[in-house]
Amino acid sequence: MNMLTSAPTPESVLQRLDFKVIRRLDGLLQGDYRSLFYGYGIDFADLREYQPEDDIRYIDWNVTARMDTPYVRQYIEDRDITAWFLLDLSPSLDFGTVESLKRTVLIDFVTTFARLLTRHGNRVGAILYGNKVERIIPAHGGRNQVLRLVNDLLKQPYLPRTAFTDLAPLLNGAMHSIKQRSLVFIISDFICAPGWERALSFLNQRHEVLAIRLWDPAEIDLPDVGLIVMEDAETGEQLYVDTRDKGFRQRYREAAQQREADLTRTFQRAGVDMVSLSTDEDLVRAIVRFATIRQKRRK
Repeated sequence: MNMLTSAPTPESVLQRLDFKVIRRLDGLLQGDYRSLFYGYGIDFADLREYQPEDDIRYIDWNVTARMDTPYVRQYIEDRDITAWFLLDLSPSLDFGTVESLKRTVLIDFVTTFARLLTRHGNRVGAILYGNKVERIIPAHGGRNQVLRLVNDLLKQPYLPRTAFTDLAPLLNGAMHSIKQRSLVFIISDFICAPGWERALSFLNQRHEVLAIRLWDPAEIDLPDVGLIVMEDAETGEQLYVDTRDKGFRQRYREAAQQREADLTRTFQRAGVDMVSLSTDEDLVRAIVRFATIRQKRRK
């Protein structure tokens, strides 16, 4: 007898993550979510001379030029956070070989963080991006806002494969749409055309930006399964390859490692924290690892 599996609803997704992820996080992090998101307030407070541990994004270049020594702006930290999710929903996000698709991991991550933020009185919004900005969900608080985000993500259609995704319009669109200084999550696999790096740096000068890179183990290591057809997740281009060839598998692995190293350097140059999240990784462990990185960054 075939059992039909009903499609997930926003309520069922949120209930599942409340039970399986957020409760566990409450125990492990003991409610100290400030280590995860600790945005800077928008109110200017004072100027002082630059210290070696200061964030260079807060250097006031006009005052520095006049005083002939670096000065940084100080801000009053705001307890309330406005967070935005910049969501890459291009065709390559619909790939997955182990537990789930990258798109599924994206939805779980967004739902979890939106829930954590809004239940502490913060606001969340999102920009959904395929090959263009598909939808902008204004920032609001409350549980209903989380359900709206999940609902819009579940309804977002799968896009046809055409060409490599260009993330620059997403980042530039965020620059124009997000007026208040915010905490910005860019969630993508970053399988895309070059040219978005400059927009990333500009965005991080105005906001606190965090990058979440989604990936699947098969994008790093090919299994030895003989002759297969490989399809480009972005363009749909197909190619026959023999995975029994050890040399081919090694070249494939080295190319993936080079992409990872290039991405790491890009985020380091922009001053953006980046966390990699695999389709086979436990979300709780990933978020705890993320919190550890954030705590070290604050010190």
